[in-house]
Amino acid sequence: MKVKGKHIILSFVLLVTGFIIALSYELTSESRSAAIPGYERQWQYEDDLRNQIILEQAANRSLAEELRLYQEQVRELEYSLSSIDEEQEAKTRNLLEDLERLRKIVGQVPVEGPGIEVALEDASYMPDGANPNDYIVHEFHIQRVVHELYVAGAEAIAINGYRLSHQSYIQCVGPVIRIDGHTSSAPFVVTAIGDPDHLEAALSLYGGVKDQLVNDEISVRMQKKDYVLLSPHLTEGR
Repeated sequence: MKVKGKHIILSFVLLVTGFIIALSYELTSESRSAAIPGYERQWQYEDDLRNQIILEQAANRSLAEELRLYQEQVRELEYSLSSIDEEQEAKTRNLLEDLERLRKIVGQVPVEGPGIEVALEDASYMPDGANPNDYIVHEFHIQRVVHELYVAGAEAIAINGYRLSHQSYIQCVGPVIRIDGHTSSAPFVVTAIGDPDHLEAALSLYGGVKDQLVNDEISVRMQKKDYVLLSPHLTEGR
């Protein structure tokens, strides 16, 4: 059989075409093989980032919960401290009030305010042949008044202007009395600072101090005062 030239050309064309196709396939396979590892690395990197973000979010939630607990503890501590401060402040205030009250009782400070005056005088009439001592004011008469006024809540008391203290003494010497060594004569005016109505009511109780004094022939006059000033102990406030 005789081979023609066009058959040779066709065969050559087909051979070249096959070679080109095979080469293209090989190049495509190499390019794909080279591209896939890079894609996998990108995906792995993004996955690692997502996992890291998830872990950090969980850690943030845990820290936020711890912060909330600490803040709650701080609020409880602040409340406890404020309660302690209020309690301590109340104790301090009470101590200062007690100290001021004691200073008034011992006569260390002047005292002013409303009060009452109680004047005690000897009897204006004495029967013939009677014992004069039965018709004059004695120290125990004055002590009854002073004691009742203190019991009724008097803050400070003076007798004829002489301020009394917790250690004061009243001594009878005939028609006069001595108050902490100071001699004073009738009429004896007992001045007390406190609620005037309450002090007067305490002395005026039925069968109380006023009635006892009247039964002893002592003249008793009481007068409520809007303002009284008593000097400290051992100073004459007349």
